[in-house]
Amino acid sequence: MLMRTDPFRELDRLAQQLLGTPTHPVAMPMDAFREGDTFVVEMDLPGIDPETIDLDVERNVLTVKAERRSNAGEGVEVLVAERPTGSFSRQLFLGETLDAERIDASYDAGVLRLIIPVADQAKPRKITISGDGSRKQISS
Repeated sequence: MLMRTDPFRELDRLAQQLLGTPTHPVAMPMDAFREGDTFVVEMDLPGIDPETIDLDVERNVLTVKAERRSNAGEGVEVLVAERPTGSFSRQLFLGETLDAERIDASYDAGVLRLIIPVADQAKPRKITISGDGSRKQISS
């Protein structure tokens, strides 16, 4: 199972509810869903150079880092700058039932797509019992 716990994000959410305004722009909005034996995570990263995206897994924590640079050159007068620039990161806590060794990542049209398979040992198995009750066989 994919778990999401980020105390700072929760504080921001609470502040937004109390004050009625967002405390900062969401840099990596995410959708996560399950398709059969895989979890799919999609993050919006428009305008991000794929070379700046970095994925690390350590102790079942997946960290996504990306950087968006400003297109305005030196000596340019910026009139409006609403799109966030700089470095962004987000952490996902992966449950023990996911196979962090076989994560597949792709980036297309500003969307980072991660496919995280369920670990083989976490998949349901069928146990059959022979007629005399003396043998048990486990099959996948």
